[in-house]
Amino acid sequence: MSTTEAGRSPAHPLDHDRVAAVFTAARAGDQEAFDELIGLLTPLLWHVARAQGIDRERSGDVVQTVWLRLLGSLEEIHSPVALTSWLVTVTKRQAWRAQAQYRAEQPVDEKWFPALADPAPGPEHHVLTDDRRAALWEAVGRLPERCRRLLRIVAFVPRPDYDQVSAALGMKKGSIGPTRGRCLSRLRSLLADGEWP
Repeated sequence: MSTTEAGRSPAHPLDHDRVAAVFTAARAGDQEAFDELIGLLTPLLWHVARAQGIDRERSGDVVQTVWLRLLGSLEEIHSPVALTSWLVTVTKRQAWRAQAQYRAEQPVDEKWFPALADPAPGPEHHVLTDDRRAALWEAVGRLPERCRRLLRIVAFVPRPDYDQVSAALGMKKGSIGPTRGRCLSRLRSLLADGEWP
C-alpha cells in the first residue's frame, strides 16, 4: 500500500469535513467511501510512520496494520472528527513497536560479550572417562576373586567396617589392610601393562 508516491503529499491540508463525511459513510458499510478514506489519509499515515525512524518497508507494514486496526475499531470511534487524530496516534505507536521489534531482531556484536567458556566438561571428557572406567573394570576382572571382592567393598563403601569385611570375605581382620595394599599394587601393574587411557 504505497500511495505516498502515487498519492498526494501530506503537505496539502486535509479537508477534515470531507474526511468525517467519508468516514461516516465507510462506517455504514460503503466500500467506495472506505477506499476514498484510505486514499485521503494514507499519505499522512505514511509520513507519520517514516517520521518515527522506520524504513520504507516497515512503514508500509505499519500503515497496513493501522488500516486493519481501524477496520476492527470502526464502532469504537464515536466522533468522525477524531478519526485523523486516532489514526495518527495508532500509527505512531505501531511504528514504535515495529522499531523496537526490529532492534530486538538485530544481531548483537560479539565484541560486547566476551567468549565465555562452558564450565561443564565437554563430550570428549565423558568419552575418556567412560574409556578409563572400562579399562579399570577390565583390569579388576583379571584380579583373583579375593582381590576383586575386597576392592569392590573398598571402592563402594565409604568407611568399611573391618569386622563386617572380615566376616564377608572370610579374612582375618588384621590381614585386610595388607591384602588391600597387595591387590591395589597388582591392579596398578595390570593398568601399567595395558593401554591405560
